[in-house]
Amino acid sequence: MHTLEQLRSGALAGTRRLDLSCGLTEVPDEVFALADTLEVLNLSGNRLRDFPHQLSQLHKLQVLFASDNEFEVLPEVLGDCPALQMVGFKANRIAHVPAASLPPALRWLTLTDNAIGHLPTELGRRPALQKLMLAGNQLTGLPDSLQAAQKLELLRVSANRLGKVPGWLTELPRLSWLALAGNALGWVCPAGSDLPGIAWPDLTHGPLLGEGASGHIHRVLATDWPHALALKLFKGAVTSDGLPEDELAACLAAGQHPSLTTPVARLTDHPTQAQGLLMPLIPAAHINLAGPPSLQSCTRDVYPPGFQLSSSLALGIAHDVAHALAHLHQRGVMHGDLYAHNILMDPVHGQARLGDFGAATRLPGDTPELRQSLLALEVRALGCLLEELALAVQPPSPASAMTPWHHESGTSSTADDSSADAAVQTLQALARACLSDQPRQRPTAVEVAQALQTLKP
Repeated sequence: MHTLEQLRSGALAGTRRLDLSCGLTEVPDEVFALADTLEVLNLSGNRLRDFPHQLSQLHKLQVLFASDNEFEVLPEVLGDCPALQMVGFKANRIAHVPAASLPPALRWLTLTDNAIGHLPTELGRRPALQKLMLAGNQLTGLPDSLQAAQKLELLRVSANRLGKVPGWLTELPRLSWLALAGNALGWVCPAGSDLPGIAWPDLTHGPLLGEGASGHIHRVLATDWPHALALKLFKGAVTSDGLPEDELAACLAAGQHPSLTTPVARLTDHPTQAQGLLMPLIPAAHINLAGPPSLQSCTRDVYPPGFQLSSSLALGIAHDVAHALAHLHQRGVMHGDLYAHNILMDPVHGQARLGDFGAATRLPGDTPELRQSLLALEVRALGCLLEELALAVQPPSPASAMTPWHHESGTSSTADDSSADAAVQTLQALARACLSDQPRQRPTAVEVAQALQTLKP
C-alpha cells in the first residue's frame, strides 16, 4: 500500500500501479500526473463518492478498484477512459448504473454487494465483456442485450431478486461459470440429507488453515470425533459468489463422494449464531492444482511456471473431477466454480478432490429441460479444465528434474511418449466436445466420466 506522502513527494513517478487507502474523500491531483504510466489504480477502502472528470486523462489506465467506498452512482467518467478494461466497485451504495459509465473496452465488471435494481441495455454492447459479478444486489432481471455478449464466460447473479432465468442465458456460447442461488425463482429443489450437529463448546480450536471469500477455515478437534476436522466458519455477509446459507444448502444437497470435499457435520450453538460446516481434514500432502485467475487471465486459472503432469496423473485428475461433477449433476447441484484452483490433489498418488461450494446452485427437479441446459454450461468449465490438463502433459525426459508434478511410472521412454500422446489425444478430444459453442451439443458430465472411466491408469 502506498502513502500520500510518497505520492506528493514524487517518489512514485513512473509507477504502473498505485494503491491508496487512507480515508480519501477526493482523488488527489497528483494521481493525474501519472497519466503516462499508470495502468492499475486501487482506491478501495476510502470515503469516495465521485470521481473528477480528470480521470479520463489516465489514458493508460486498464484496471480501477474502488470497493468499500461511498459511491451511490457508478461514475460516468469511467466511460471516457479509453483503455479501462476492469472495473471493481464492490460494497458501495450504488443504486444506479448509467449507460455512460461503461467503458468501451470493458472486460471485467464487479458490482457485488450494492443496491442495483436495473442495468442499462448498453451493457450487452461491450463486445469484450468476459466476467460479470453482480451478486448481492436488487436485480429483478437482466438486460436482454446480454445475449449479444458472446465472450461472457463468468456470471455471478446470486442473492438478487430474479424471477426467472432468461431463455437466452443458456444459449451463450462461452458461459461456463454461473451462480444463481438466492433468487426468487420459484424452483422446487430436492432437499439434501441433514448432517449431525457438533456444538461450538465441544470444539478445540487449532490454527487457521486458510480464508476464502465466504469464511475462515480452522483446524479443530471435536469431542467424540475420531479425527481432526476442518471448520469453515462463515463470515455471514454476501460474498462475490452469494450467501453463506445457499452454500450450506448446496453442500447438504451434494452429499458424499470420494472426490468431493463436502461436510460431515454442521456447527451448532455458536455464541453469535454464526453458521459453520465441519469437513474432513485434507492431508497436508495435497496441493492446489493451480492459482486463481489473474487480472491478465481474467477467467482462466494461473499455473506455476513450467507446470507439467505425467499422462497418468493428468488422466487421474480428469477422472476424479469428472466423476465428482457427474455426482453433483445427478444430485441437481451446479458447482458454479469448477476451476483448478478449487481442486486439491495428491501429487504422488494422483487423487483429486473438488471443493468450495460458495457459487453452487441447487437446480429444480421438476423442470428437466431447464436443469439440463444449465448443467450444459458447466460442462464447458470441465472442458476448460481438460484442455489445461492436456496442455500440461509432457513426456518425461532426463533433462527435466522430478518435481511434484511428475509421476514415475517405471516404463521406458518410448512407452512414456506413447502414453503421453494417447492421454493428450483423449483429453483434447473430450475438451473439444465440452467446449462446443452449441451448449446442447455438449456431452453430459456423466458421459465424460464414463469415457474417462476406462482410461484411468
